[in-house]
Amino acid sequence: MSTLHVLSHSPFTDSRLDSCLRLCGSNDAILLCGDGAYGLHSPTLQTKGVKVFVLAEDMQARNLPLPDWADSVDYPGFVQLSIDYDKVNTWL
Repeated sequence: MSTLHVLSHSPFTDSRLDSCLRLCGSNDAILLCGDGAYGLHSPTLQTKGVKVFVLAEDMQARNLPLPDWADSVDYPGFVQLSIDYDKVNTWL
């Protein structure tokens, strides 16, 4: 069963991203939104091998470049991801 993990908190202020990465399976993906977009600077995230998406609006608002190991999505893309994966887990 695949899970889309939605992270909206900066990985530099708490440990949600690290906890999420410990639970991610090979069919899972992570969507970074809000301050979670700062996860694009996390070396742990890029070496884990999990599929990573970032909400384009949040990435642009924070003036973050899109690395080649991540994909950006707009709001309709976010909705499509929530349909494509069996479960959605939001890390509050």
